[in-house]
Amino acid sequence: MSIYVKYETPKELAEKTYTLVETARETGKIKKGSNEVTKVVERGEAALVVMATDVDPPEILAHMPLLCEERKIPYAYVPSKAELGNATGLEKPTASIAILDVGRGKPLYDEIVKAVEALKH
Repeated sequence: MSIYVKYETPKELAEKTYTLVETARETGKIKKGSNEVTKVVERGEAALVVMATDVDPPEILAHMPLLCEERKIPYAYVPSKAELGNATGLEKPTASIAILDVGRGKPLYDEIVKAVEALKH
C-alpha cells in the first residue's frame, strides 16, 4: 500500500466511486489533476476527493489525505489512474480528481461517504 493510502477500498466501492465520477462529470462539476484538486481542497470547495492508488511517485498525493482531513472533506481511493482518467472523460490517466458538485449522483455520493467513514475507523 502506498504512503498516502489510509485504508483498503473494496472493489465494489471503487466501482461505485467511478460511477459517481462519471455522473458528476455529466451533471455536476469536477476538477482534474493533483494541482487543481489541491487548490479546491484548500479553498474548501470540494465535496469529495478521489485518488488513484497506482500513482508513481506516491509523493504526488502524499499531502492529500491530511489536507482533506483538515478541511473535513471526504476522500476515496480507486485502484487505477487510467480508469479514473476515463471516468473523467480524459484520454490520459489522472492521479486525483475533486467533485465540486455531485449533480444527480447525490444518493450515490451519500452511500460512498458513509462507506468510506466506516472503513477509516
